[in-house]
Amino acid sequence: MFYQVDVSMNKETQFFETNKKSWDGVVETHLASDFYNNDAFIAGENSLKEIELAILGEVKGLKILHLQCHFGQDSISLSRMGAEVTGVDFSPKAIETAKNLAVKTGQNTQFICSNVYDLSAVLTEQFDIVFTSYGTIGWLPDLNRWAKVVAQFLKPKGKFVFVEFHPVVWMFDDNFSKVAYNYFNAGPIMENETGTYADKNAEIRNEYVMWNHDLGEVLSSLLMENLELKQFKEYDYSPYNCFKHTIEFEPSHYRIKHLDNFIPMVYSLVMEKK
Repeated sequence: MFYQVDVSMNKETQFFETNKKSWDGVVETHLASDFYNNDAFIAGENSLKEIELAILGEVKGLKILHLQCHFGQDSISLSRMGAEVTGVDFSPKAIETAKNLAVKTGQNTQFICSNVYDLSAVLTEQFDIVFTSYGTIGWLPDLNRWAKVVAQFLKPKGKFVFVEFHPVVWMFDDNFSKVAYNYFNAGPIMENETGTYADKNAEIRNEYVMWNHDLGEVLSSLLMENLELKQFKEYDYSPYNCFKHTIEFEPSHYRIKHLDNFIPMVYSLVMEKK
């Protein structure tokens, strides 16, 4: 269920507080879910998917900033690969869990609790790679501000590695039966959800606010910040089984059954700071 929100009636800080409460509320459910398979992760499983692993390449010895890291599995996986990693998320509960998980796995991954837009107030260093992936920018209203943060924390010649669900996916309703959302950013959208993508049967009811971002908005925001496009790819599958009516046509490759390979589900890009 969704309805369009009149931005004049809600300040941005209220949107973020709503979303923070939502993300705090799902951490324990996500931690215990088969989706995140935390026991296997603690035992040594790498949580990163083949798409981003192929793009990231060898990261040993590199400094990586991971934006919107949730409770840190991917950040810690990068640490296990030999990188010096700082993970950032605005959910206090997620960051607390991430720090505990780093201790359990014996990694020195650093975690900061901060809204992406406010990161410069608590972090000053620059990184070889800024990384973010899967379901991140939809929580941000303004990609120009996001792109400034990305550029600020990249060293010269540093890389921004980004993997995200394709905006075409977000046009559909939950059952992928009709187009229900605007492809372009038409303003904030309030969602009410029962369950969570990691456990659709969880007894959780959340309210949150999201924004759709078309590919042109993503690319133009980054190009305006002195970042050069090095690679762009689209994929006809998702490595996560997080949508309804999916079929696993290859191991860890999911599509919407009745849409087959007719729509893009994920895209990736690599930008380099000039």
